[in-house]
Amino acid sequence: MSMYDMDLDRVIRKIASKDAQTVGLQFPEGLKMQAVQIARKIEEETDATVIISGDPCFGACDVSDWKMKGSVDLIVHYGHTPLPLKYEVPTLFIEAFSNVDIKKSLEKSLEELKDYSRLGLVTTTQHLHLLAEIKDFLEDNGKEVILGSSPSTRKGQVLGCNFSSIKDLDAEIILFIGSGNFHPLGIQMFSNAPVLAIDPYNNEIRRMDEYADRILRIRFARITKARGAKKWGIIVSSKEGQYRMTLAKEIKRTLKDHGMEAYIIMADHINPDILLPYMELEAFVVSACPRIAIDDSQMYKKPLLTPQELEIVLDKRQWENYQLDEILFHERYK
Repeated sequence: MSMYDMDLDRVIRKIASKDAQTVGLQFPEGLKMQAVQIARKIEEETDATVIISGDPCFGACDVSDWKMKGSVDLIVHYGHTPLPLKYEVPTLFIEAFSNVDIKKSLEKSLEELKDYSRLGLVTTTQHLHLLAEIKDFLEDNGKEVILGSSPSTRKGQVLGCNFSSIKDLDAEIILFIGSGNFHPLGIQMFSNAPVLAIDPYNNEIRRMDEYADRILRIRFARITKARGAKKWGIIVSSKEGQYRMTLAKEIKRTLKDHGMEAYIIMADHINPDILLPYMELEAFVVSACPRIAIDDSQMYKKPLLTPQELEIVLDKRQWENYQLDEILFHERYK
């Protein structure tokens, strides 16, 4: 059995109902190895021609609709839930729910949770279908479980760039189900509550305190280094779900008010190589995906800050009020 439910029957039905002649497929990196198999199945069972997107995909903020517009009748986007954005091409979102067995991990977590009675519960797209089962298990073991919600996400869901569902969550500890460190890191920073992360893929359970402290030390070093910068680059993403030009222009005005030079740079795929030509610039602010400055920090030779970190550089925010950047999709950010 596949580790993920690719829901091909639903895809085939959608293609037939729309009489789509050309279908685009888009996957995050972890699911791309299934692209050819899925394309083969679609072409065997429909009259459609499949075009697979070879570009990196970072979320529902990164649908290839503007690239595939005019080339496909339908996009099938795997691994994410839709955002309140306007997509140029009809797009079918397939969550690719995980088939991993989480019971052993939950049983293992009870020892870590023994001193807590009121738990917040959150996860990513791949495990949303398990929330009811997880909630029942925890309640059967004497826990009170709270699921947060927000206008931008489903109940109990967090995104890598949006943690609205856990803000003001009245919980003693928050239990995160999923892989990786960025989501639970953001949860801890936005909630100010301890976070226990359960990775059901390798049956790993970890507290986030030490990791959060290590990341904050790295961010403090970047902020300190940026204090000497007088010439700044402000990075804007051309991706519809990350495009925050209004914010970039506000940052430019703020820097100019502080007697500094600032230039806006727009790019689709933001990486260290695209910044190499701008040797005169001494530091950069990212108005695109909030994860870029945190996850890829070590890859950039010059300080790469979030808008909130720039506020600390300019003494408009205290270090004690450090906060991760996030994109609030239910608000107009253009």
